[in-house]
Amino acid sequence: MARELTGRHVLLITLCAFGVIILVNLVMAVMAVGTFPGLEVKNSYVASQNFDRERAAQQALNWRVTPEYDGREMVLAILDDNGNPAPLRDLSVTVGRPTHQRDDQSPEFTYSGGLYRAPLVLAPGLWNIHLTATARDGTVFRQRIDHYNGNRVK
Repeated sequence: MARELTGRHVLLITLCAFGVIILVNLVMAVMAVGTFPGLEVKNSYVASQNFDRERAAQQALNWRVTPEYDGREMVLAILDDNGNPAPLRDLSVTVGRPTHQRDDQSPEFTYSGGLYRAPLVLAPGLWNIHLTATARDGTVFRQRIDHYNGNRVK
């Protein structure tokens, strides 16, 4: 014997369906916000005040950065516009995932033979290399390089 489908039953079914949809959306939104750092700078207005001046100074250096990674070591070639090793006073590098900060690493690079080398182990996938170098005259050079590591961890 089947029960009659009343307006009250249809209302309860509809409310439950929309309740599940809203609950799933809230859970997904909380998870997305909780796993993505979101901020590049603390105050974007202040950062924008010096942006054009810093960009022009950085472009005047005309440096090119080429990363290489063999599964054990990252090698950075930082060259000037003549193809010679760029004269650096300081180098800071952070390698991390584009979507979260928990895998961020700041390897210590050593200079040898015109190249900067650091031991590094990266899991397969997409990585960002955030490089900040200071020229001998004090000009700051910043670059973010997307790097895909297709090597399997051994």
